[in-house]
Amino acid sequence: MTDYIVRATAAEGQIRAFASTTRELVETARKCHNTSPVATAALGRLLTAGGMMGSMMKGEDDLLTIKIQGDGPIEGLTVTADSKGNVKGYAYNPMVILPANAKGKLDVGGALGIGVLSVIQDIGLKEPYVGQTILVTGEIAEDLTYYYATSEQTPSTVALGVLMNKDNTVKQAGGFIIQLMPGAAEDIIENLEAKLKGLPSVTSLLDEGLTPEMILERLLGDLNLEIMDRLVTRFFCNCDKARVEKALISIGRKELQSMIDDGKPVEISCHFCNRNYSFSVPELEELMAKTAR
Repeated sequence: MTDYIVRATAAEGQIRAFASTTRELVETARKCHNTSPVATAALGRLLTAGGMMGSMMKGEDDLLTIKIQGDGPIEGLTVTADSKGNVKGYAYNPMVILPANAKGKLDVGGALGIGVLSVIQDIGLKEPYVGQTILVTGEIAEDLTYYYATSEQTPSTVALGVLMNKDNTVKQAGGFIIQLMPGAAEDIIENLEAKLKGLPSVTSLLDEGLTPEMILERLLGDLNLEIMDRLVTRFFCNCDKARVEKALISIGRKELQSMIDDGKPVEISCHFCNRNYSFSVPELEELMAKTAR
């Protein structure tokens, strides 16, 4: 498997950890949306996080949605993931071009600006659980670290990265999430903090040839790291023409009639994968007939 998520525990259950490599997933998203380098980095980071956070859910039909809305030129990002490693998403303004930041890196924080991060977990209850925090830096990893501390009261470290080739394709992408469980011992926390302090960026590690398992081994190897399982992760959109038909029916008879009166085929594009679905006038008339039933 090329792109995958590793789920692990350490320190006899005092730590849980997730690490992933997502180059193909992020490159697929880049091709789908024709994103600029900074939009690729922003969306790629959130897709990587979404895959790992989705893998934390228990139910077959559980769904996680992460939304970032900011006042920067990219305007926002939306990512949806399930518990099986499937993830999809889009940038509101995928063509943003910005100069590098002060560190010479792609300026994801500048692209997103000031705003709000929302995490929506649909786990089969009457209402989905919604957690919200402000964007602390717009760099996404730090914002998710803050989200876990404030909304879920789970001390966490989130690292995410996307490294681009000179031709603007994706060279490396991946990340990790390390979480302390309630009652974690002070010496365990100090050990982990010391390791994290000297750790290079996640894309540097991946580019050196380290796997997600090796990254976790470097961080947690002396804390009885136990790899629980590996989960394939991929960019996957479950849209199809039948789903788009339902969406068209839901807009109501008045809007459908207006489309029919125009006398031209209608093309609907999926936000998540940019796939286009065309509906001829006779097909629109069939949908209109269904709304009458």
